[in-house]
Amino acid sequence: MQQQWMCLALLALMIVTVTQADGGKTEKQGKKERKSDCGEWQWSVCVANEGDCGLGTREGTRTGTDCKQTIKTQRCKIPCNWKKQFGGECKYDFEAWGECDSITGMKTRTGMLKRALMDASCLNTVNITKPCSKPKTKIQGTRIHP
Repeated sequence: MQQQWMCLALLALMIVTVTQADGGKTEKQGKKERKSDCGEWQWSVCVANEGDCGLGTREGTRTGTDCKQTIKTQRCKIPCNWKKQFGGECKYDFEAWGECDSITGMKTRTGMLKRALMDASCLNTVNITKPCSKPKTKIQGTRIHP
């Protein structure tokens, strides 16, 4: 008789344990469903704290009726060695300079997008021009050795 009570108590304990484990899972799924009401974060470009590169901040926003947080600020960094002309958040690999155009006096080269920082809108290819440099002439003379 005592064994039957022990088996019955063990069976009841197992049922309670399984029921609570299932209840926890449905609760977690409910939380996930609520999170899906919130839209994806949309981030602004990084704005440097001082100057046009270095440490800065970007602002993120999202929409949703049950979102607890719809705006937040995140720290970011704009590399100082990137070409600012094409946006401080876009990194390009540039080919060698082309030949000098004798009509315009300019030479060009093309850059292919290598990397873009978070949510940056960058062009896949960019062209850059610069004036042709004047040929350097070396003056050669004879040295007089004393």
